[in-house]
Amino acid sequence: MKKRILRLILSCSLAVAMLLSLCACTKKDDSKKLTTVTLNEVAHSIFYAPMYVAIENGYFEEEGIDLQLTTGFGADKVMAAVISGEADVGFMGTEASIYAYAEGTSDCVCNFAQLTQRAGNFLVSREPMDSFSYDDLVGKEVLGGRAGGTPEIVFEYILKKNGISPSEVNIDQSIDFGSTAAAFSGGKGDFTVEFEPSATALETAGEGYVVASLGVDSGYVPYTAFSAKQSYIDANPELIQHFTNALQKGMDYVATHTPAEIAQVIAPQFPDNDTNTITTIVTRYYDQETWKTDLIFTEESFNFMVEMLTDAGVLDIDVPYEELVDTSFAKQAISQE
Repeated sequence: MKKRILRLILSCSLAVAMLLSLCACTKKDDSKKLTTVTLNEVAHSIFYAPMYVAIENGYFEEEGIDLQLTTGFGADKVMAAVISGEADVGFMGTEASIYAYAEGTSDCVCNFAQLTQRAGNFLVSREPMDSFSYDDLVGKEVLGGRAGGTPEIVFEYILKKNGISPSEVNIDQSIDFGSTAAAFSGGKGDFTVEFEPSATALETAGEGYVVASLGVDSGYVPYTAFSAKQSYIDANPELIQHFTNALQKGMDYVATHTPAEIAQVIAPQFPDNDTNTITTIVTRYYDQETWKTDLIFTEESFNFMVEMLTDAGVLDIDVPYEELVDTSFAKQAISQE
């Protein structure tokens, strides 16, 4: 009897050990199925909340992707990383792919998913202004963006829209993308153009006051999109589809949840900001309809960007939508929902 019990215990122990071993092997095999994709983002900002939702909620892993996120701090730097192969996918202003095409790159960088449909930056004043008008910028120093970059192009578009020539404003374009808030805090400029969380940080410190939203004042603009070299897309169509599927899941979450819920999810991406601050910023973007509900980059939006670049004097050739935009992946991501 004792021998039978002993054999039963040994058999059970062996079965449990085999089960644990099988689980461990299965988990290990699952990890092997993940394909690494290096994504270089133009900046790390709450402005891009749907992407961070996709990261934090594990949507990329669900789609078989091990996402490696790096920050380029400027569309020009992101584009350089994509062209050199340092990054598989770039997330940047849509003007970057247009410039690359205009410069004659042999391997076009194609936009396959548009994330934001409004500008994400805000005009910050050194002093409180109850009734701000863009006329208040005439003759003043404004810390702007890189010459030819989307932030600067959109800012100049807004000035013209309000009957002001950019030459009437002293726009400082010499300061690095990520350093304007620090420069403003240090006393440089009368106004500065800032993304979040920098705009709110200046307000919280009592060093600046948001007086206008460039996203509201510019209207709908194809501000940022995901892109990759055409050769990479051609070689990895399924991977690009899975990548786009993960992004669409992030878009869906943002479209169906409150700013507070969104803030809770993306909080780990912004450890220097408390959840209440993140919620305030998400609400600001949410209320102005910053994010699309899908990732389709329309021809109308593309042509509007080309028009702004042409009017700004930084583009003087025709640019074909069909060569720089591929909507097939975004459309497929919607159909799979």
